[in-house]
Amino acid sequence: MGSFSIWHWMVVLAVVLLLFGGGKVSGLMGDVAKGIKAFKKNIAEDDDASMAANVDRPAGNISGPGAPAQGASTGTQQTTAARQG
Repeated sequence: MGSFSIWHWMVVLAVVLLLFGGGKVSGLMGDVAKGIKAFKKNIAEDDDASMAANVDRPAGNISGPGAPAQGASTGTQQTTAARQG
């Protein structure tokens, strides 16, 4: 039950061709090729509007170390002051 030999693959190919016919398999492979070409074309485009919009501004509101988060309450500052004094 290991790997399949070349004869197994030839039988599988013959059965597929008998079931679906040469025209359907050829058409299916043509559609796959068109899809791959369209995918590569879209990947290669440099002037994609959605990518250009994300480059100009940061994605989130993460503050740096030591900086208070935006919209943070002053409760943490009061708690820190109470611990120190």
